[in-house]
Amino acid sequence: MENLRQSLVPKFLYSSSFTSKGMEQNLMRSVNLPAHSDSISSASSTAEINRNFLIPAPKESSIKMFSPAYYAACTTGGMLCCGLTHMAVTPLDLVKCNMQIDPSKYKSISSGFGILLKEQGVKGFFRGWVPTLLGYSAQGACKYGFYEYFKKYYSDIAGPEYAAKYKTLIYLAGSASAEIIADVALCPFEAVKVRVQTQPGFARGLSDGFPKLVRAEGVAGLYKGIVPLWGRQIPYTMMKFATYENIVEQIYKHAIPTPKDQCSKNLQLGVSFAGGYVAGVLCAVVSHPADNLVSFLNNAKGATVGDAVNKLGLWGLCTRGLPLRIVMIGTLTGTQWGIYDAFKVFLGLPTTGGGSPAPAKN
Repeated sequence: MENLRQSLVPKFLYSSSFTSKGMEQNLMRSVNLPAHSDSISSASSTAEINRNFLIPAPKESSIKMFSPAYYAACTTGGMLCCGLTHMAVTPLDLVKCNMQIDPSKYKSISSGFGILLKEQGVKGFFRGWVPTLLGYSAQGACKYGFYEYFKKYYSDIAGPEYAAKYKTLIYLAGSASAEIIADVALCPFEAVKVRVQTQPGFARGLSDGFPKLVRAEGVAGLYKGIVPLWGRQIPYTMMKFATYENIVEQIYKHAIPTPKDQCSKNLQLGVSFAGGYVAGVLCAVVSHPADNLVSFLNNAKGATVGDAVNKLGLWGLCTRGLPLRIVMIGTLTGTQWGIYDAFKVFLGLPTTGGGSPAPAKN
């Protein structure tokens, strides 16, 4: 990395330890001045004038890998990448939920947008954005923070040899463990969000929707959809992390001739987005039946899984709203990985993926 910096920025511009003589020689070489006393005097004057304009030397991150500060950084990155991206696609999520709940009315993506625009106006496309932002921020914080923790924890249990040999199993176990916790944080917000988005007049948003739902169904009503939410999110997250890790590793191994640690940060972030997008498409397909169940159960009081199957059918559970969700989740997941890794790069930390899990402790 230091060689890359030196190739991009002349050493004398960012070096923190230099002498006037060294500066003079570098300046003369950079402008091809002859080595005589007048030139040296001129270069010396120039060095003194520009001494205050030197670019400070880039510094490595002060955050130690796998320290509490590292996991806190991953938690913050997860909160940012999930909360912001889910809020940004609220209009798509709104149409998807209504297609799942009322397929006879919302027959396609285009007609869904048209109906919502006609009935609720432009503002209607962002109904439920507050519970979406807060809920998925909480979920993302737990998902990414605990994933990094459990990935290291399971690697330490397995030991270096087995951690490398069974790395995909470690990715799967770490992501599943993290998602169980993350969904407990998400579930109340998801319950309110679905009601707000699919039942016009139920509430304006989180501030009045949350107490109204609690009064009607009690605290248990907030977690009525926790089992189907786990059914949707755990397979989704296992696919998201394990597929991403393996795709990124294969990209660096077969598509990019340069080792990861010698690639530019922009290239590494591009790999993060590409790997995340492909992983997101697979995630959408795997988790879509459970996504339909979550929307159906949260929308209808007292509804059961059997009611959902009878109304939507097995084919409907697997396909209703799937094309829109593929576009939404693919873009969402790719952007999430891009934001998450960009935040880590901002802090001086390495991007995710491209190798085996962390080495176990001795």
